[in-house]
Amino acid sequence: MKRFHVNVRVKNLEESTAFYTALFGTEPTVLKPDYAKWMLEDPRVNFAISHHPENAGIEHLGIQAESVEELSEVYGRLKDAKGAIREEGKCTCCYAKSEKSWITDPQGVDWEAFYTFGESTVYGEPATKCCPEAADAI
Repeated sequence: MKRFHVNVRVKNLEESTAFYTALFGTEPTVLKPDYAKWMLEDPRVNFAISHHPENAGIEHLGIQAESVEELSEVYGRLKDAKGAIREEGKCTCCYAKSEKSWITDPQGVDWEAFYTFGESTVYGEPATKCCPEAADAI
């Protein structure tokens, strides 16, 4: 079953972590000095925040697949949307090892389609830009 993904850039990570912990009624699944993530089951959402004090707001939206087969299905939908697909492939981003692709909707919102297959001790790989606006955080 796929999971909806939201990533929000926040000015103050500690304050935002406290807010979302109260809102969701649970502690983050991942908590780092520059990042927090909640893997919620009800609603089924991967909700992440990352520290960007100069540019707070929606980072991107996405669909997280739970298998390579689901990722292939979601990728087919990206093609059906008829936008320019940006292939990222296998990468390290947001303290996770994933395979992903991106598309931008008509309003300019970046959408990520990805499958995560492992954890990482680092936010991302310097050679790649794992999130559309996250290159400076890597």
